Amino acid sequence: MPRIGFPELIVILIIALVLFGPGKLPAMGKAVGEALKEFKKATGEIMGGTNPVSSTEAKVEARVEAPVEAKTSDTKMEAEITSRE
Repeated sequence: MPRIGFPELIVILIIALVLFGPGKLPAMGKAVGEALKEFKKATGEIMGGTNPVSSTEAKVEARVEAPVEAKTSDTKMEAEITSRE
């Protein structure tokens, strides 16, 4: 079975960019990542052991989501302040 090298990967990414456009590519990447994460989680549950990758991913997600939530609350507060004025 032939392997996909770096030049082939670049060609595939360029074709995907042309077909789907720059707006849809990040959403598709996120969907693929979530699907892989769920697949790893399911296979880990089937094997009966705990999956160290999923616990590490959960820690990283908690760190990433915390600033986003703070930013959202700041935006809400700014909206409330401007609406009061």
